[in-house]
Amino acid sequence: MNKLKKLAGETVFYGLGTIVPRALNFLLVALHTRIFVPEEYGVITNLLGYVAILNIVYMFGMETAYFRFVTQPGADTKKIFNQAQTIVVSISIIISIILIVFSSPIAQALHVGNHPEFISWLAIIMLIDASVAIPFARLRVEKKPLRFAAAKIINVLIVLLLSYYFLKLNYDPSIGVGYVFLINLIANAFYLLYLFKPLIAWRPSFDAVIFKKMLTYSYPVMLTGLAGMTNEMFSRITLEWWLPSNFYPGQSTKDALGIFGACYKFSVIMSLAIQAFRFAAEPFFFSNAADKNSPQLFAQVNHFFTIFCCILLLTTAINMDLLKYYIPQNYWAGLQVVPVLLLAYLCIGIYYNFTVWFKVTDKTYYGTIITACGAVLTIGLNYIIIPLAGYEGSSWVTLIVFFLMAASCYLLGQKYYPIPYKIKSELALIAATMILVYSVSYISISNQWLATTFHLFVVVLFVGIIYLIERKSLISFR
Repeated sequence: MNKLKKLAGETVFYGLGTIVPRALNFLLVALHTRIFVPEEYGVITNLLGYVAILNIVYMFGMETAYFRFVTQPGADTKKIFNQAQTIVVSISIIISIILIVFSSPIAQALHVGNHPEFISWLAIIMLIDASVAIPFARLRVEKKPLRFAAAKIINVLIVLLLSYYFLKLNYDPSIGVGYVFLINLIANAFYLLYLFKPLIAWRPSFDAVIFKKMLTYSYPVMLTGLAGMTNEMFSRITLEWWLPSNFYPGQSTKDALGIFGACYKFSVIMSLAIQAFRFAAEPFFFSNAADKNSPQLFAQVNHFFTIFCCILLLTTAINMDLLKYYIPQNYWAGLQVVPVLLLAYLCIGIYYNFTVWFKVTDKTYYGTIITACGAVLTIGLNYIIIPLAGYEGSSWVTLIVFFLMAASCYLLGQKYYPIPYKIKSELALIAATMILVYSVSYISISNQWLATTFHLFVVVLFVGIIYLIERKSLISFR
């Protein structure tokens, strides 16, 4: 249990570097949706969807490869760092140059033809992000979560200050949504100063043996991440393509994309917890893989993770009547997608836990196969369902695909690296959570104070029941 407590502690610290910055970043949703109309917000949603996918290519799975090779017994940590950084920076420079040179035709293709500078700014942002990713990974390996957290928090504080300055005090309509990209470019440049020491200590190197091993390990991870990000972002990118005109009365397809993008942001509440957990869990899984008790340990990790996420899902979903005031009323039409997307992210979080089997057995190509199949399914189902059910249907596609990915990963993992997950009890808990969410939604209380008090009571009761069921495990965890 000491290992679980250590993982929980590191998750809290990484939460400072993930949840706190992204929670602060979430404040920008309120500002952006009040400055930009849904059509303009749709531009942000669309371009950042492409950025999220390209970031995977920039990194080329090298972060995971770095963790894998640097934690092996007798590893030359300096040589592996230099090699990983060389690969990432080389790939990133090439792609960024291509994007900048062809920024005008790319901007035309993405319907921002008057602003090719948007493409150039985004290319530089991605180059900076990729250049500091391995140094940040090094902090995680060296167990320096507070230094990691400080960088992320300062970055977001810079974004918040610049957002207020540009969007509230010095707004120029000719730049418009471009401020969002320019602000992030300036803020991300801070990372180069913060990580100056490891960056100047890096020495570009090429070791043919290590290079081949790392690329052989990383490219399936990259393909897996690419397919996975397609699963996550494709609905937002293609909504504008496949949504029929006037599907939503009085709204253009760009309006619908902006509304969907703003409401999708509420699912960040779940993804924050998952991301913080992943930052701590990935090196944790690798460092404990050789332990003979690791299957039981990994099962316990997933069980507590599922419990926490179900509590978070319930708390968020039943309080949307209060949280909706965070965005303007002209965005509220899409709020019904939030519970579905929260559950989808819970499924993908469980999937990430299940992926431990192919990462520690070096069978990462299975991850590629699973997520590639998920990407194909995402594309096909969105093509069919978006014209019939709009962004509501697209959110259900996300849930279906993420669930099937988790299920297939679990079944394959039990064949090659059996882990005694408590699947039945975890599925029962998830089902009970969703039943409670939709049951509470049918209880209408006009007084907001009474409604919020009732919702708090439901959450406390839910947590109490879980404690009674899981008290033996929780006591041993302490």
